[in-house]
Amino acid sequence: MSAAQPDPRLAPIPPRWRVRPAGGGWALGALVIAALVLLPILSVAALALRPTENIWPHLLATTLPRYLVNSVVLAVGTGALAAAVGAGAAWLVVMYRFPGVRVLEWLLLMPLAIPAYIGAYALVDFLDYSGPVQTGLRAAMGWGSARDYWFFSVRARGTAIVVMAAALYPYVYMLARAAFREQPAGSYEVARALGAGPLALFWRIGLPLARPAIAAGAAIVMMETVNDFGVVDYFGVQTLTTGIFTVWLESGNAGGAAQIACVILTMILLLVGLEKTGRRRSRYYQSARQARPVSRIALGGVAGWLAAALCLLPVLVGFVLPAGVIASHALDSPASWISAGLGRALANTLTVGALASGLTAVAALFMVYGVRMTGRRLPRLLLPVTTIGYAAPGAVLAVDEASLAVEAIREVGPAGHFFGAAHTMERY
Repeated sequence: MSAAQPDPRLAPIPPRWRVRPAGGGWALGALVIAALVLLPILSVAALALRPTENIWPHLLATTLPRYLVNSVVLAVGTGALAAAVGAGAAWLVVMYRFPGVRVLEWLLLMPLAIPAYIGAYALVDFLDYSGPVQTGLRAAMGWGSARDYWFFSVRARGTAIVVMAAALYPYVYMLARAAFREQPAGSYEVARALGAGPLALFWRIGLPLARPAIAAGAAIVMMETVNDFGVVDYFGVQTLTTGIFTVWLESGNAGGAAQIACVILTMILLLVGLEKTGRRRSRYYQSARQARPVSRIALGGVAGWLAAALCLLPVLVGFVLPAGVIASHALDSPASWISAGLGRALANTLTVGALASGLTAVAALFMVYGVRMTGRRLPRLLLPVTTIGYAAPGAVLAVDEASLAVEAIREVGPAGHFFGAAHTMERY
């Protein structure tokens, strides 16, 4: 008796949408994208090794120590303040129920919509001698000039730290909020049963478990601080970033500027390593998270309103104040709303943003999808390499693109626009 044969009509039909990628094509594409990302960084390193004039000994003896100290103080100060504000706000909105907590939970993200240098302009406009604060003080107290009273220096390094922390703390807040939410509720319940108070819960349970995520967010804040030019230039703080433009534009030495850029890149790579380590360690509690979320504790009376005020304060400094100052100036000059320059600026902003974001999304999708579909070693190795481009300061890229792209366009024509593509890929 012959065995029954399966009906061929019942055989599964392979889906037509399934892509059968050519492994070599994905690997080649990953290599091209990685080359576009790394080209500006490698070009800066090459330019630093072949300066037209070796001013490194002069920089070491004069301005470089000041640049380095200011950069480190700004990065550490901003990172610490942003970590304290972001982690504290995240702890309050996750662990407690107080007036306006659901609204404040999302309002705490709004400072990301205001660039740090806009916040710097707004704060100086608000606190300077001619601003509403000092003007109101003079009117109320009867003072005639600045010599009649003391007021702290607005354009100072400490103020720059406050401005950048107010603009960048949401990076820490987002990661810390996710970390606190993913922590097991049982740990807190056992601690409360043993008599632990609110501070003990934070210092002994919440903070140690969320420390990797907070460290990762603080590292991102410090990278953005080292990368900043607008705030430090406006406040007159000499950092490595401002030193690049000083050596490049005033001394005309692109090689010396590239050498300073390499110092910045070294700091950035150290911070990238810290951020990666924090994310890797954060998997400890994420793998053990429970489905039952941490239950919020109700805060009433003065305690509830105090928690709401503490969460509202960074929103006021980082978003409401800059937006209010900008809106005030905009309403004072209605003619600027119909100027042709504003329309061109808006069109250019939307065009560049759309094109850059589209190219960025395609490149990121290509890299991630290529790694998943091919399983080859080359795309998998190149994927983390391409993320370095996000941390590369704009001033570092400017040294490369302004000094090398112009020469490339001059010598090879349209092919020189390869450098422009490299800049876009750098930010993906």
